[in-house]
Amino acid sequence: METNHTNKDVLAKGLKTMLITIVLMFLGPVLIYIAFSNEDKPLYYPLLIAGITSCACAIFFGFKGINTIMDSMFKKQ
Repeated sequence: METNHTNKDVLAKGLKTMLITIVLMFLGPVLIYIAFSNEDKPLYYPLLIAGITSCACAIFFGFKGINTIMDSMFKKQ
């Protein structure tokens, strides 16, 4: 019986995706907080939209990164 080996190139790609996820996980809530603390400023809506988009992208990249890491470990070549 042959054992599966981790594909290091795919693992590196998954870790890079998770790094992007971590950055977006901090950036999104910070932008939303800045938007809500300046509701009377003209940049309220652009900051709010950017914050919500960052949070949604963090969720997407999180799932994509975990899926890529799992593929690097368990997917047959």
